[in-house]
Amino acid sequence: MKPFASRYLLLVAFSLLLGACQSTPPAAPEVPDARAAAIAQLQQNLASSELATAEDQLAALQAESPNDASLVQYQRQLAEAYLQRSQIVLQKGDVNAAATALSRARALMPKAPALTGGVNNAIVNARKAELDRAEAALMAAEARPKAKVIDPTAESTTVALNLTDMSKLRRQLDAIAADVVNYECAVSIQAPRTQDYPWLATLLTKRVKKLDSEFELKIEKQILRNIPAQMVLSPRKP
Repeated sequence: MKPFASRYLLLVAFSLLLGACQSTPPAAPEVPDARAAAIAQLQQNLASSELATAEDQLAALQAESPNDASLVQYQRQLAEAYLQRSQIVLQKGDVNAAATALSRARALMPKAPALTGGVNNAIVNARKAELDRAEAALMAAEARPKAKVIDPTAESTTVALNLTDMSKLRRQLDAIAADVVNYECAVSIQAPRTQDYPWLATLLTKRVKKLDSEFELKIEKQILRNIPAQMVLSPRKP
């Protein structure tokens, strides 16, 4: 009986040991290298053109490892991405955004000024063109005669018409016609009666054509029962 009891106890002990081994929790997975994860995130942001975020990540990595030569390639990639962005936004006419992107590229590539020279020249020329256009617009505005009835800086000016005094109405229409031609105004004739529109339109058209026979007068008709006769003048935006 003793050998049998010994074998039985041994079998029970072995079963308990096996159960304990099976219930042991699996080992925790290895924690990924934080630096490798940061570089992978940097690469992803470069690929998706999240340049400001990529620049912050690169700066953090360089601060942690200032002598890591492997980060130079990412600095160059980031500079080239900024340079490409500068070229793209410049083609779209956004000179300020182009200059900002170029400044970031220069900061990242201070020892390679030749790489940014072409874009810099294009930005300088674009800024000069902007200044030339602004100067031309200013000169054109100064060359225009002083407005008689409108505010040239406003979207539109409403002029109430004096229909009870024909001499005053004629003087009003003379002034309105001058502003229409000089400031290239679109006109909306608003009147309470349908019959008021044709003769007001005719009177204005004759005066405009007398000042400039080739002027393309744009007149809109609006019959508004509850307002007095008036004209709304909208100057063309520069």
